[in-house]
Amino acid sequence: MTNHLPSRLARPCHLVSLLAAVFPCLAMADAALTLDSVVVTGSRIEHNSFDLPAAVDVVDAARIGADQARVNVSEALASVPGITVQNRQNYAQDLQISSRGFGARSAFGVRGIRLVSDGIPASMPDGQGQAATFNLDRAERIEVMRGPMSAIYGNHAGGVIQMFTPDGKGAPSVEGSFSAGSYGTWKSDISAQGEVGGVGYVIDASRFATDGYREHSAAERDQTMAKLTFRPSQDGKLTLIANTFRQDAQDPQGLAWDEFKGNPRGVGFESNPAIGPTNIYPALTYNTRKSIDHTQGGISYEHRFGDHSVLVSAYAGQRTTTQYQSIPISTQKFSVKQSGGVVDFDRDFAGLAGRWTGRFGLAGGRLTTTVGFDYEQATDDRQGYENFVGSGSPANCTANLCGLMGKLRRNEQDRVSSFDQYAQAEWQGERWTFSGGLRHSRVAFKVDDRYFDGANGDDSGSVTYEKTTPTVAAMFRVTDALNVYASVARGFEAPTFNEMFYSSGGGSFNFSLKPATSTHYEIGAKAMLGNSRLDIALFEVKTQDELVVLSSSGGRTAYQNAGKTERQGVELALDSRWSEGLSSRLAYTYLNAYYDESFRFTSAPPNPATKTVSAGSRLPGVAAHNLFGEIAWKHKPSGFHAAVEGIVRDKVYVEDTNQRQAAPGYAVANLRFGVDRKYGPLSLRGFLRFDNIFDRQYVGSVIVGDSNGRFYESAPGRTWLAGVSARYTF
Repeated sequence: MTNHLPSRLARPCHLVSLLAAVFPCLAMADAALTLDSVVVTGSRIEHNSFDLPAAVDVVDAARIGADQARVNVSEALASVPGITVQNRQNYAQDLQISSRGFGARSAFGVRGIRLVSDGIPASMPDGQGQAATFNLDRAERIEVMRGPMSAIYGNHAGGVIQMFTPDGKGAPSVEGSFSAGSYGTWKSDISAQGEVGGVGYVIDASRFATDGYREHSAAERDQTMAKLTFRPSQDGKLTLIANTFRQDAQDPQGLAWDEFKGNPRGVGFESNPAIGPTNIYPALTYNTRKSIDHTQGGISYEHRFGDHSVLVSAYAGQRTTTQYQSIPISTQKFSVKQSGGVVDFDRDFAGLAGRWTGRFGLAGGRLTTTVGFDYEQATDDRQGYENFVGSGSPANCTANLCGLMGKLRRNEQDRVSSFDQYAQAEWQGERWTFSGGLRHSRVAFKVDDRYFDGANGDDSGSVTYEKTTPTVAAMFRVTDALNVYASVARGFEAPTFNEMFYSSGGGSFNFSLKPATSTHYEIGAKAMLGNSRLDIALFEVKTQDELVVLSSSGGRTAYQNAGKTERQGVELALDSRWSEGLSSRLAYTYLNAYYDESFRFTSAPPNPATKTVSAGSRLPGVAAHNLFGEIAWKHKPSGFHAAVEGIVRDKVYVEDTNQRQAAPGYAVANLRFGVDRKYGPLSLRGFLRFDNIFDRQYVGSVIVGDSNGRFYESAPGRTWLAGVSARYTF
């Protein structure tokens, strides 16, 4: 079906051409705008983003903190093309982040995208990550890369998101901030930074709480970080960083379509004969919720030897998670092994990485080579319990016997490790740049089953996935203001433990899952047009053995391998400065993601059925069109600024057959105001923000493949947020 690309991309390409022609004509020639950010993602060394043959965007500190609470990375990444970040209004399940459609199937957490924070992976060795651990209060920038070059980062397929915090420098300063808004939401933050005796430091602590937009969606979060930097010699740099993250959050779960239309702020209603004749609200009856306690720390040392450098880093951490799910009592007691309705695990994780970078003169140009390795491992001490305490009929849940940890139903140790080696090289001449890379990945899973009650077998086992992925790219400098490039790579995406936990019947481990492999093609252009910068990328991704949702119910999701899929699309970003203080940004994504061949599957209980997914069906959780636009103005003498934002998103299918009600498309507008003033050593800032100013009711995100038909997670109507901050420099 690759011949669909020209016709299906025709309309987006016309739009791109029109925008490219119109915006430069409107730009003011006497305004200055920084349009070429320095990035390290992709090449692993400092590189101008304009000269990198890849789709990469930088979200700087100004946009991360653009009159926002700085709680969710969705606030910062809404303006990045190719990336879809959904705030689910459900802190128990984290954000939904997808890159070119990869990761959209994830029931919770981030899948298919490599997450890194200050050099420490926020993704586990199996590929599952949590963006909630990003500390946005101290973030200096977030680099987002999509496409073929991201394959050099290993076991994932969609892209790389890296967050960086600044080093402590200059005179010491302290800063405090407070914000509050709709639905009992508030956040406080205090920080300090500076340099004393040659040691730079950044310290931050924050607390966030909300009653939640939906019923049973309250959350509390505490977050801290500390970063120390020290130069033991002129050519050496030592960095130490530590983070903690603690969160308690209720889980409102999804809604059926009629429930969303009737009461978008409520929780789902269920009448299930398996647990008795009493009608129940699963989220309330089972008191669905999740608690997380996460601590990690890392150390890195970089030393330069003239044009060469060596970097060695290590990290370690611990994560404790307890999650209460709405698994019906009858299905918590199958003869096969079950997790029960309560998941409880303690995870220890650690990693070690090293790389050497050399720079040489070659054939009239500059050759940069990098050779390195990454080793990561995680061990879970995992138990599962019934979400029920008592005896007799499971209907006793109505007597406050559910929502409590009951009998042990699962006990095991889960271990996963990855060991990757990679090599990259880039030759940069006067007009041509050629780059390539090779990475060998090995991901090993091992399960030690420790639960035996005579009614189930031994689920112990192991499986290993191994793949070598190449990357090749070329860029040509047409003029000083125009670069064109092309790249191709192979991608590798192994199943995560979360995708292996349940087989089709909801029971034992699914060791039969295969890794998804993909081939990525991309061509693009980067142009400086007066005081505007235009980035455009056209891509195609062909995937085999795509991992898809087989069933999802009550917090338990089973997966399977489908056949071939294809993703074709266009990404466009346009930044402009119209006059002094007036700027705009436009980000557009067209994505045609579909199954390239038919496949059949039998869904799991409670509604088992054999279904056929036809070739040409769209991948669920993926919108065909996404548009972000912003116009911002700042009056420098007074420090006053204002901006209006618009977000438009196409409809989203909720399951593979595309036969259930799709989440409709929507358009929302946001408005924000603020003022920044400085009085000697004291800097003050205040802001007021209104989101969804026209009070639209819409589905903000979907739960792909939910077996009970509760696919929809509603977004709030009109909301407000106000905040103040003060910084004093000594």
